[in-house]
Amino acid sequence: MDGGMRGYFGVGAERISKPMNFGAVLRTAHAFGAGFGFSVARAPSLKEAAQADTASTPKHVPYYDWPTLDDMVLPKGCALIGVELTPDAVELPRFNHPLRAAYLLGPERGSLSGAAQARCEAMVRIPTRFCVNLSVAAAIILYDRSLRFGGGGTRSGR
Repeated sequence: MDGGMRGYFGVGAERISKPMNFGAVLRTAHAFGAGFGFSVARAPSLKEAAQADTASTPKHVPYYDWPTLDDMVLPKGCALIGVELTPDAVELPRFNHPLRAAYLLGPERGSLSGAAQARCEAMVRIPTRFCVNLSVAAAIILYDRSLRFGGGGTRSGR
């Protein structure tokens, strides 16, 4: 699927509390061709996350565990994009994904911290009435990215 893809991306979460959900995020990111995965401020147990990450993503894709936002070092030119239901966030159908991006999702029972939101170059929201599961949110964002950057092929049908 990544034959025609342009740019690169990483996916991670801040203050994650459910390792299984994070494992599903890593697996989803790997399936979409992520360049890296990461966690910020509370690394989940990768052993527990592996129960949902049957692709063993950290064995195939770089994984970074940053204890704090200040410790996070992204590649030069990589935009940090927050995924959150905030009033000022751009709705996904209108969002222009950067060519080089790191998507940061919030914890399961909360929101991205104010510090994380302030560090993001842009905020994007999935136009739903309420929050969806962490890995579902990652899948929706990455599917939209793949369509924008050539991973979706052409449509066929009636």
